[in-house]
Amino acid sequence: MDKLRRILRSTGFVNASSSVLAILVGLVFGFVIMLISNPAQAIQGFGIILKGGFSGGARGIGQTLYYAIPIIMTGLSVGFAFKTGLFNIGASGQFTVGAFTAIFIGIKLNSLPAPLHWIIALLGAMLAGGLWALIPGLFKAYLNVNEVISSIMMNYIGLFAVNYAIKHPALKTAPTIFDTTMNLTSNTAPTSILPKSFLSYLFPGSTVNIGIIIAILIAVFMYFVLNKTTFGYELKACGYNKHASQYAGISEKRSIVLSMVIAGALSGLGGGLVYLSGPNGRRYKVLDLLLADGFAGIPVALLGLNNPLGIIFAGIFIAFITIGGEYLQSLDFVVEIIDIITAAIIFFSAFALVFRGFIQKMLKAEELAVSLDDNHSSLRRQNSGKETGGEK
Repeated sequence: MDKLRRILRSTGFVNASSSVLAILVGLVFGFVIMLISNPAQAIQGFGIILKGGFSGGARGIGQTLYYAIPIIMTGLSVGFAFKTGLFNIGASGQFTVGAFTAIFIGIKLNSLPAPLHWIIALLGAMLAGGLWALIPGLFKAYLNVNEVISSIMMNYIGLFAVNYAIKHPALKTAPTIFDTTMNLTSNTAPTSILPKSFLSYLFPGSTVNIGIIIAILIAVFMYFVLNKTTFGYELKACGYNKHASQYAGISEKRSIVLSMVIAGALSGLGGGLVYLSGPNGRRYKVLDLLLADGFAGIPVALLGLNNPLGIIFAGIFIAFITIGGEYLQSLDFVVEIIDIITAAIIFFSAFALVFRGFIQKMLKAEELAVSLDDNHSSLRRQNSGKETGGEK
């Protein structure tokens, strides 16, 4: 019993419980919306969503893992910054420049053999994302400019800079890379495409590749860095209390800059992992809106409570119900239903911290009640012993 109580009071259990509660509340809200929109098929449709990627068998599971790659990476980016006291809302811009850099290397350095080619392309994507986040980091560290404002601006600068690079003749590296409609016409070299390895046998027909393995390994590595190294401790200490950190001899400016660069590198890597997938890589074209992949990392980080391991499961779960939403179209539901349900879960994920506080209060109240019972029992035993001794 004591062991069970220790488990229930542990930080990991409380964090997981709060996230699960947020998901359940979001699903209930989504079910209500389904009842309003299509009462006759609401239960069946809700079952399809709960089955998620399992509805498509092995292919559906593979597609779930594929869609989880970008949101895990951007979730790690946002969560890492949160852990160090920063809000990296610039993941979309970092993702964009990382994706463009990976495509550029994939097309131009076509003489490189595999796996060297795709490794260099991913490293280039990380470097581009890290450099893009360096500017908000420097502004925050040395000019005290709020990183939210500067990183939002860098999102749009990154988007339109990539658009400019595609459209402007002086910046085109070759006329065959992008056509006049701003679509990528040259396929990235086969040596730059991420291999599927054994995943093609486990999930036949899906587009999943080793990108999901890389994303999970990166998440585990980030967990180790944050929780098991002096470097991670220093970064988190600056996030918790910069004045105490300075007193302890930790450089606040260095920590801020490094935190933003690492967060940007994670987003950039996410862009590279996504756009070097498929038979010929994903094609980039001129966009007028910021890529949603960067913003999807914010709710994933919240749902995972900024824990790199929690972000893995949160990212896979969001991808899981998204795939379920695709199979929902077999019923008479509008396309936007799954977006509403996903948005509801994402919305309530922001309350995960509230739920965590509620669960902690409940556990503390239960612990106090048990402690009082134990004290009463101890007093009764003492009084009983005194009475017995007096009678003797």
